[in-house]
Amino acid sequence: MSLDLNELTIAEAGSGLREKRFSSRELVEAALKRAEEDNPRLNSFITITRQEALKRAERIDDAIARKDGVGSLAGIPMAVKDILCTEAIRTTAASKILENYKPPYTATAVRLLEEEGAVAIGKTNCDEFAMGSSGENSAYGPTKNPWDLERVPGGSSSGSAAAVASGAGLFALGTDTGGSVRQPASFSGVVGLKPTYGRLSRYGVIALASSLDQVGIFTRTVEDCAEVLFRVARPDPKDSTTVKKNTPNFPEELKEKLEPLTIGLPKEYFVDGVDKEIRRLIENAVERLGKEGHRFVEVSLPHTDRALPVYYIILPAEASSNLARFDGVRYGYSAAEAADLPSLYTLTREKGFGSEVKRRIMLGTYVLSAGYIDQYYGKAQKVRTIIIQEFDQVFQKVDCLLTPTAPSAAFALGEKSLDPLAMYLSDIFTVTANIAGLPAISIPAGFTRSNLPVGMQLIGPHFSESLLLRLAYLYQSMTDWHAKRPPR
Repeated sequence: MSLDLNELTIAEAGSGLREKRFSSRELVEAALKRAEEDNPRLNSFITITRQEALKRAERIDDAIARKDGVGSLAGIPMAVKDILCTEAIRTTAASKILENYKPPYTATAVRLLEEEGAVAIGKTNCDEFAMGSSGENSAYGPTKNPWDLERVPGGSSSGSAAAVASGAGLFALGTDTGGSVRQPASFSGVVGLKPTYGRLSRYGVIALASSLDQVGIFTRTVEDCAEVLFRVARPDPKDSTTVKKNTPNFPEELKEKLEPLTIGLPKEYFVDGVDKEIRRLIENAVERLGKEGHRFVEVSLPHTDRALPVYYIILPAEASSNLARFDGVRYGYSAAEAADLPSLYTLTREKGFGSEVKRRIMLGTYVLSAGYIDQYYGKAQKVRTIIIQEFDQVFQKVDCLLTPTAPSAAFALGEKSLDPLAMYLSDIFTVTANIAGLPAISIPAGFTRSNLPVGMQLIGPHFSESLLLRLAYLYQSMTDWHAKRPPR
């Protein structure tokens, strides 16, 4: 039986390269072939960088042959969400307004991984400017779920989740502003990590909401997630929000014995709106972890029901400010038929932005307008502080929290696209971690009777990624959910 290079973990691929069982070019070629074969049906990539990727793979093979020092991710194919800038490679944010934009620089997260030898095979599809929970809001068409082509893969990092699930790249970068890594990880059956706000640099990320955005990681296993996080978690002088803090050796700490934990089950996350199959799978996970000596207690986060309205005030407000730069003058799409400057602004944004982006810009402009800023934005920030305080109080009693990642499995394409409120509710269990700046991870927790993946979320105190990864690794070792692959 021939070796499927697309099914390897990062550690397996690295071992195979060092032992010369295959070359970096062969590994990258396999990922490119899978991406190109799958893209007509999944639409997970906006741009596939075949030529650049193969040239880079050949350089890495040459370095390995010369026994030059190569990084820990040498020759490993990765996918990059098309909202992270890549020098001289088209970066669209899935929007028409940036259709032909080629940045003059590379995002820090991408650069750090490339310095470790990772090879980007392409830029993945996403909701336009990361505004969405389904992957349907892209100007380049919706991404489809590899497990069921009639369903969404989740959003906004839809293409990155679908690419990792389908084997097009051994890992991927996404961004998580309100669940945009964890929710698609749940829907697509992979691991998705949102680190603590400030753990990873946001330099080179096309901003949505600057106080909420965070670069996140998709992998198939917890071990791979720990390895990528270790390589990319660095303070960055180009991003003043990164924290000057030593980076733990996450892969090594996975191997340490995990002492019994006290794990909180927030009662607000186990409400009637959660699908019964998802509740059953999460309860099974709790039972398994309980048999390993971990203690579970019910806790309360009383303002959880306020989190979604707070999020959908703060995010549009920050987005309306960040997107004001797209004016048709400096770069990006420009309406050539405009007769004067006011009409240039109007026509460029009318034709360049999609409906969801326009909706959020209007909401954000409204809540920041004179007479309403204190009533909406100011009050939302006060409630945000209360939510942060509630998490702080809970983490004095428990080591971390365990919740469903999403209230349902992947829903059908078009099912919620005409009902923005219903779409927003799919983020109900993930937005709180962004509001409070907390680390959170979604890991595979089973499948519904319709063979759709379900994710379990772990949330911890600030900078507790090591603890979350170790608990996730323990659960992974007791199951085989992470080893299952979508039908081909």
